[in-house]
Amino acid sequence: MNSTARLQALSVFLKSQRAKILPEDAGFPVGTRRRTPGLRREEVAQLAGVSTTWYTWLEQGRDIQASPSVLDCIAAALRMNADERKYLYSLALEAASSVPSAESANLQIGPALQKIITGLEHCPAIVSDRMCNIVGWNAAACHVFLDFERIPPDERNMIRLLFERREFRRLAVNWEQFASGFLSMFRSYYGRYVGDDWYERFLEEMIAAHPEFKTMWEHGQVSYAPEVHLEFRHAKAGKMVYELTSLSVYGPDDLRCSVYTPAPDTTTEAKLRRLMEEGG
Repeated sequence: MNSTARLQALSVFLKSQRAKILPEDAGFPVGTRRRTPGLRREEVAQLAGVSTTWYTWLEQGRDIQASPSVLDCIAAALRMNADERKYLYSLALEAASSVPSAESANLQIGPALQKIITGLEHCPAIVSDRMCNIVGWNAAACHVFLDFERIPPDERNMIRLLFERREFRRLAVNWEQFASGFLSMFRSYYGRYVGDDWYERFLEEMIAAHPEFKTMWEHGQVSYAPEVHLEFRHAKAGKMVYELTSLSVYGPDDLRCSVYTPAPDTTTEAKLRRLMEEGG
């Protein structure tokens, strides 16, 4: 992400956070002349204890200096959670990573990690890199989602598959929540690797191809490890309910393991067992 793109991302994020806060919740009168949802810029500036002009410049994406202490005040004014604060700091302070692009790295998971996810026999598990490219999976994931082996390696991107493959849209009852969870993780990477232009190219492509993606992305959700409750309508097994847990895999490749645990007090695990037995 070059400097212009970084500042534009910061601008979009600040606007999206400002729009989420109701004036009355922040102690301001609702009034009748508000043309847009959320707080006004001058109200955010007042809450943060900075000048309206300075905050306006920051939100406009101007290249100005912002100290961590001032960013703390802005984060508090906009009621950001821990993940949103990290994202704000990574963009505003330009904490660029020197990790090279994984586009041509052809990542493969090691045998130890593969053994771990294979051992999660009845918990679908997917390992992805910092671009959400799928680099590993277990048999359960193939039975619940699709056979990733049949997808060309350069097309195994979880974000792309969510928006382009009908299998995922038919599977997830709450598809928007499903997709939003992955986009919030993707945004966390986007903020951390501000030096990699791959993200800008990918976003431009997805926004141009999928209006739904554009809407979700502009909402500004960010989470480093979202926990999502998912209900699936599997073509063969029927209703299945999972809890998604994301685990970071420590190492130079910044991998993430997404584990779908059958929800307790449901027949999901029994259905998956039968599905795998019948499928061989």
